[in-house]
Amino acid sequence: MKRIVPTLETARFTLRNIQPGDTPHFFPTFADEEQMRWWSRGPFKSAEELDGWLRDPDWDGHCWIAEDRATGAPVARLVAIPDDDPAVMETGYLVVKTRQHDGVARECMTALLDRMFQAMGLRRVWADTDPDNTPSNRLLESLGFACEGRLREQWETHIGVRDSFIWGLLAREWRG
Repeated sequence: MKRIVPTLETARFTLRNIQPGDTPHFFPTFADEEQMRWWSRGPFKSAEELDGWLRDPDWDGHCWIAEDRATGAPVARLVAIPDDDPAVMETGYLVVKTRQHDGVARECMTALLDRMFQAMGLRRVWADTDPDNTPSNRLLESLGFACEGRLREQWETHIGVRDSFIWGLLAREWRG
């Protein structure tokens, strides 16, 4: 069942529920070999395949689309994924390739983390990245996440067997 997420606001973006018209904005990024390099799967082959994945009614996570208020264009996808412990969630994000290095992820993740720790009352948020995904690892560290460990040969992906960094942030550490 698709979850309805509350709208969040930042200085430049509205984080809202996903809509059917969002897929075309994300397809160029999700179809790009380099943009998908650090993901657990390879690029999407068609907009239809991506749409089915983005809007899968059986997925149990929470999804926000960051829409640029100046242009109305979707520029990022952020997620909060339930864990076995209801006070813990995994998070993830993807910024469209035309808006990377523009502070989108930092601004939107700050709003999402505020939501996760304050309104949702979580104790811990964690993320899983490829050790070679330098921009994502730098972002998580700058947001206050601690690299808690390296899982060796954790994933078999489209680029081979890969390690994972596990990042964690506790509610008491969040300084948003």
